[in-house]
Amino acid sequence: MKFAGILRTTQAAMIAGFLSAGAMQAAVAAQDPNQFVEQIANNTLQAVNQNEAAKSGDVSAINGIVTQYLMPHINMEKTTRLAVGQPWRQATPQQRSALVNGFKQTLLRTYSGAFRNVTPSTTITMQPFRGDANASDVVVRSTITAGQGPISVDYRLEKAGSGWKIYDLNVENIWLIQNYRNQFAGQISQGGIDGLIKALNR
Repeated sequence: MKFAGILRTTQAAMIAGFLSAGAMQAAVAAQDPNQFVEQIANNTLQAVNQNEAAKSGDVSAINGIVTQYLMPHINMEKTTRLAVGQPWRQATPQQRSALVNGFKQTLLRTYSGAFRNVTPSTTITMQPFRGDANASDVVVRSTITAGQGPISVDYRLEKAGSGWKIYDLNVENIWLIQNYRNQFAGQISQGGIDGLIKALNR
């Protein structure tokens, strides 16, 4: 089962948003949800601009940047748990760890591949934050323009200490977790948790 192609547009839009926002201010307060997303954008863009191999599409270089600048800001345990759904409760600690690691590698491959779809003309507009910045769970909204018209991208964040973690995103009304949950359910029904783990590691 190949997961690298799932939600390709979603992942590309997410990465495009991070990269194209780099012209924003370099130092931002992580406590503000909108600024948190902008901060990731700025840090990621700086890393890409300073790495000639990454700009030329080198997979290893891109993987390194994604691993260092993007993945630490994603709550992989929560994202995986919600994507797996009910079967997560029956999984052993070892299986849960394997699921998280396998899903992380799947997203890493997909995110890294999306870097090659970003162009200098890609732009992002952060929408005004309308939630409660003091809440523990918020949604940050943006609009990305990447050559084929505007794309709405929403990021679901949870409070993590004094900052935030991303655990889901929505592109044109398609939530990442729900989409993967549908994919995972089919794999689990055929081969159980271990079958899903094997599929994620292919």
